[in-house]
Amino acid sequence: MNASNDGAAIAEICRYIESHSDERLSLDRLAAIAAMSKFHFARRFKAIVGVTPREYAAEQRSRRFKAGLKAGSGVDASLYDAGYGSAARAYASAARNLGMTPTQYRRAGEGVAISYATLETPAGLMMIGATDRGICFAAFGDSVAELEQRLRAEYPKAEIAPMGAPEHPDFAIWVAAMRKRIEGERDDGTLPLDIRATAFQVRVWKHLLTIPYGEVRSYREIARAIGEPRAARAVANACASNRAAVVIPCHRVIRESGDLGGYRWGLERKRALLDYERGRKPAAKLTAAPKGA
Repeated sequence: MNASNDGAAIAEICRYIESHSDERLSLDRLAAIAAMSKFHFARRFKAIVGVTPREYAAEQRSRRFKAGLKAGSGVDASLYDAGYGSAARAYASAARNLGMTPTQYRRAGEGVAISYATLETPAGLMMIGATDRGICFAAFGDSVAELEQRLRAEYPKAEIAPMGAPEHPDFAIWVAAMRKRIEGERDDGTLPLDIRATAFQVRVWKHLLTIPYGEVRSYREIARAIGEPRAARAVANACASNRAAVVIPCHRVIRESGDLGGYRWGLERKRALLDYERGRKPAAKLTAAPKGA
C-alpha cells in the first residue's frame, strides 16, 4: 500500500474511531479494519495523525464527555455515555485532556487558580498565565489591563491573580524560557501546557510542536500531515484559536503561496518571531500589537 493509500485508510479509521468513541477499540481490531499489519498500522497512524490510536480514541471520548457536560448532563451520565468504565478513569483522562476536572470544566474553570505575570519582550508586551500544572495562557497585547481582560474572558470563573512574591520556582523558569524563545534562543525543553482544546485542535497543536525551530509549514501541509488533506481552513482556525503564543508555535504556519497568512497577534509580530528564529534582527523592536490584531 502506498503513502497516499495509507493516508486514506488512516482517515477512514479516524472517522471510525470518532463514531465508535464509546467502545473499547483494540489495536488489532483497528488494524484489521485498515487491512494493515498491527505494526505497520500503529507506525503509520502515529506518523500521519501525530498521536497513537489509543491517544486519538481517548481524545474523542473526552470530546464526547465534554459535549455531555456542556449540554447539562450530570457527570455520571456524561462519563458513561462517553464510554468511560468508571468515574476514576474519566477524571484521570480529564486532567490530561481538559486541563481541569470535569466539574471545573462545566463551571468555566471555577476553583482553578491561575497566576499571571507580564514581561516586555523584543516582540512586545506579553502576559503569561499558569496553573500549578503548566501554562494556560500566553498572549501579546497593548497593555496589562487589556491582557488581563483577555485572560479573565478565557477563564471567567477561575481565581486569577498576579504572581505573588516569592514567585513559584517553576513559574519563574517558564517565564525565563519564554523570553529566550522570543529572543530567538534555542531550547531543548518542552514547556508544560494546561489548556482546554477540542480533539482536532490537539491534533493540530501537537503537530505544530514538531515543526523544527526556524522552519515553516503551510496550512495545507499541516492538514495533510494529520490525515485531513481538505482541512486547511480548519487548521488555520485551530492556529487562530491558540491560547499559548510561542509555546505552541502557530507563527511557523504560513500560506502555501509563501504569504504569512494570519496571526492573532499581528503579522508584523509573526514576521519578527520568524526573523528572530532565523537569526535575523527585525527592522524595528515591537512594543504593541497592531490595532485590530
